[in-house]
Amino acid sequence: MILALVLAGTAGCGTSSHVAAPARAPVRPGVVEPAVLRIPSLGVDTRLERLGLDKTGALKPPGDPQEAGWFAAGPAPGEIGPAVIAGHVDSKHGPAVFYRLAQLRAGDRIFVERSDRTTVVFRVRSVQTYPKAAFPTAEVYGPTPEAALRLITCGGRFDRSRQSYEDNVVAYAAVEA
Repeated sequence: MILALVLAGTAGCGTSSHVAAPARAPVRPGVVEPAVLRIPSLGVDTRLERLGLDKTGALKPPGDPQEAGWFAAGPAPGEIGPAVIAGHVDSKHGPAVFYRLAQLRAGDRIFVERSDRTTVVFRVRSVQTYPKAAFPTAEVYGPTPEAALRLITCGGRFDRSRQSYEDNVVAYAAVEA
């Protein structure tokens, strides 16, 4: 079953930022949850809020534009599979937590501190921009043989008539060996 996920509301990406993702079971007991995301090359240092789906199957965006959120029904950072962290690109007050996400480069390091005080280190492999109408669901949410991380925000041109950005920016990273 495929669910449509809204990765940001009016505060970050405008309305209707739909990205499809596979349905997953609720968080398993004993999962070590991510608590803090740090991206030194971008100056990002944010707590992570737990994100879930609303009654329409849309991902509830982070409540604070200056904080990112983890899709808690998917893999946790450090587990096999693609952990997904979403954040706003901006708000009516200015730049938000993932404002500079498109500036990440291959090789940049991403640190995720977990609830057990361990840190998982990821290296960026690539950053891609996709039209929302052509979002590569299988590539972003599909299985991976390693612990992977996907950082997602809105990007591209802002369509004032729709109050939404036209694209999504996705940073792909893999756990550092």
